[in-house]
Amino acid sequence: MNTYEGLFIFPEVLDEEGLDQAIGRVKEELEKLGGSIESTARMGKKTFARPLKKQRAGLYVVIMFKLEGIKLDAFKARLKLTTNVFRHQFVEASEVEAVQEA
Repeated sequence: MNTYEGLFIFPEVLDEEGLDQAIGRVKEELEKLGGSIESTARMGKKTFARPLKKQRAGLYVVIMFKLEGIKLDAFKARLKLTTNVFRHQFVEASEVEAVQEA
């Protein structure tokens, strides 16, 4: 299993309870594929440099998780279908550590 850092952007219209539910759905989808959660960090609301799909800001959450590399594409597809994730980005944790050391 590989360790990934996932940056998830949720719509700014979500309240605290809605954000909790959205993060829970992301975690459920990950666990359905055999992944495991390492940590979750909420970064708060951030304004976009330019409007994206008529939205000006989003709620940022970073989730560290373990998942087999071949299942990452399936995870991305499930995010589009079953969650209200506005945007997402994944980086292998080894790449993140290399950048931090430099």
